[in-house]
Amino acid sequence: MPDHLPDVYVGFRSRFPEIAQSQDALAQAVDAAGPLDEKTIRLVKLGIALGAQADGAVRSNVRKALAAGATVAEVEQVILLGITTRGFPATVAAWQWMAEVIEGGQE
Repeated sequence: MPDHLPDVYVGFRSRFPEIAQSQDALAQAVDAAGPLDEKTIRLVKLGIALGAQADGAVRSNVRKALAAGATVAEVEQVILLGITTRGFPATVAAWQWMAEVIEGGQE
């Protein structure tokens, strides 16, 4: 598994491999259930993660969006869209998490 995964996540997957595999299969099925491409899926999930103020999910979806071909500008726009829906503090927090991933800092 990648180095940036939290120990609690790795530990949960190790302790409950069948549940983790089922979750992975569900995620794949949901991603394949509609017409959105991988980049768009990752950008949408980034917006959802921002709304939930889920630090790890923001970081994960920034990495996955970039890997799927999103530009830094596209990722930043998704973060900025949170200002009028989720609020300034939540958006600034998500922007910080995004910047740390992009800069290779804390992941």
